[in-house]
Amino acid sequence: MTVQEKNRIAAMRKAGMGYAAIAQELEISKNTVKTFCRRNNLQLKKEHEAEPVTNCCPQCGGPVHQTPGRKHKKFCSDLCRNKWWNAHPNEIQRKAMYNFVCPTCGKAFSAYGNSHRKYCSHECYIADRFGGRR
Repeated sequence: MTVQEKNRIAAMRKAGMGYAAIAQELEISKNTVKTFCRRNNLQLKKEHEAEPVTNCCPQCGGPVHQTPGRKHKKFCSDLCRNKWWNAHPNEIQRKAMYNFVCPTCGKAFSAYGNSHRKYCSHECYIADRFGGRR
């Protein structure tokens, strides 16, 4: 693609023309135009598409940039997310908590995430499976 074509694509895109119209005008592939526009940040903003909302990270207080059409982000990075959740384990809303009674010792216990768990500990498993010997 020549420099003149690149300049014309940029001018047409800023004027509000679509990829197909530009491609037809310059007689090049629509995908070539689309790729050039994306690489050079020449996408058109739709009326309903607002600027990304910025809020504060609960861990570091830094800005959290939201992407329109994506899930709402609470943290600015994975590092901050992990630090915050490790510091606030009581705020985790665990949905997969299961309550059991150990068949070996009779103790009631709860487990997270495994609905098929049987024993409260490895020692109870060994005692029931092998009669207490290892």
